Amino acid sequence: MAVETDVLDELRRLRNRIPQLTGSLAATVDGLVLAHDAPGVEPEGLAALTAAALGVAHRTTDAAARGEFRELLVRGAGGYVATYAAGRAAVLTLLADDRVNVGRLHLEGRRSGARIADLVTTRIAPGGGRHADRTDTTEHVAPAAADPARPIGTLPVRTPQRPAHEPRPQPGG
Repeated sequence: MAVETDVLDELRRLRNRIPQLTGSLAATVDGLVLAHDAPGVEPEGLAALTAAALGVAHRTTDAAARGEFRELLVRGAGGYVATYAAGRAAVLTLLADDRVNVGRLHLEGRRSGARIADLVTTRIAPGGGRHADRTDTTEHVAPAAADPARPIGTLPVRTPQRPAHEPRPQPGG
């Protein structure tokens, strides 16, 4: 059975356990949809926005010295958007109406995130992923799936980035 089918089955079971859940999406940390059960929502757009939010959330937890990213909760006038780490290569995003029991949402979201992480790790990237042992950086090859060796929420960067407050190194010094 393909990973997409297994992940979709998990999303549907999750929706049965939380009646106020209005949609769910599993995606790679790069913003590629693995599976979705979100009627009325553009899954590719939500996956891309989730990837962008993960980048910010990862940097926020790092700057605040709170450790590795685990989850993100956003509340709007019409309900919640909750995003959970699903291993290092995937994320789970849940949409719930404003009547949801947030504690139950977290409990079930964390459990499903762990199950999806297992599915993605065993089916897509056994042995650490296809780029884990790569040392040659002269040629860029777009990965078919998320690179589990890269921390969740980080974006690939081709050149080292320096904080704006750090002075530029002087030539010859």
